[in-house]
Amino acid sequence: MKAKAITTLVLGWFIPGLGHIYTKKYWRGLTFFLCISAMAVLGLYMGGKVYSFQTENPLTILGFFSDLGYGAFYFLSKLIPFGLGDLKSTSFEFGTAYISGAGLLNYLTALDSFDIAMGKKQ
Repeated sequence: MKAKAITTLVLGWFIPGLGHIYTKKYWRGLTFFLCISAMAVLGLYMGGKVYSFQTENPLTILGFFSDLGYGAFYFLSKLIPFGLGDLKSTSFEFGTAYISGAGLLNYLTALDSFDIAMGKKQ
């Protein structure tokens, strides 16, 4: 594997769209960054929860891996107390789904930038 492709994958995972910007797909990278960040911010605004790794419930493990998909956002949520979830909010579940969806979508965009760097895609 090419070192550039691995670098692209890690950059794309850590910050959405950065892998595409690294491969000189500027508009695509900016679009991914804005859309995925908007999903995460809307999820926080709706009172969504960012899951930590917990072994009591297998579903929270899946929630952890989906939230981990948005690299920098996940680690920032552990340093600064946001994304704790507001169970009293009527939009709590939707907010949590937006945050998880942003992480899962970022996995796909990071893999897309990896394919571009490997030369499998344009």
